[in-house]
Amino acid sequence: MRLTEFEALTFDCYGTLIDWEAGIAAGLSTLATRLPEPLTRDQILEAHARHESHQQITTPDMPYNRLLQVVYKRLAEEWGVAYTWDEALAYGQSVGDWPAFPDSASTLQYLKKYFKLVIVSNVDNESFKASNTKLDVAFDAIVTAEDVGSYKPSRRSFDYLFDVLSSLGVRKEDTLHIANSNYHDLLPAAAHGMHCCWIYRRFEQRGFGASVKTPTEPAVDFRFTSMAQLVQAHHEELARR
Repeated sequence: MRLTEFEALTFDCYGTLIDWEAGIAAGLSTLATRLPEPLTRDQILEAHARHESHQQITTPDMPYNRLLQVVYKRLAEEWGVAYTWDEALAYGQSVGDWPAFPDSASTLQYLKKYFKLVIVSNVDNESFKASNTKLDVAFDAIVTAEDVGSYKPSRRSFDYLFDVLSSLGVRKEDTLHIANSNYHDLLPAAAHGMHCCWIYRRFEQRGFGASVKTPTEPAVDFRFTSMAQLVQAHHEELARR
């Protein structure tokens, strides 16, 4: 299987193109400083992942910026520290401040020359609009959890995506799904018959960070540690043709 065989690339955004772990850690830094005993960065991220995934299952139609407000509240309560609702509101609005990975914008601009590009993200439309300015590319379609009324890894999210791909004249078989998270993306996408590429951003770190722990690693068609590696592999394929 070659990268050049595909017509469209579908992307998870947060964790793959946007450094959500940096954004989450920064957004929770004030709350974390109130803890009597400090937590490691990974402990903070893992607690966030646990509350976020629970809330996404419990309230699948809640927009992500509002869902983050609830996550902030739940974390403060779990940690037994004081918080204000204004702080929770600010955290919910912080997604647009989360930084892009250094290789995201340039690699997307390169890939746009060869593929249709589609976002499928567990986020609300307002938050993604702010993130998209950092990615600096015009996607052919954008699918958010707010559009679908559910969060990945739900089947509903992927069924909605397949309908969007069909409207673009692209078959699922001719699409490569590119993501960082096993739980949200790679395992369910593979289960729904998609070809998958793992951008393993945490390859030098232990644990799962802001993603929910999964018992197995995904069986993927491609694996890279950065978007830049993916682009280099595509460039090398073109050179051999």
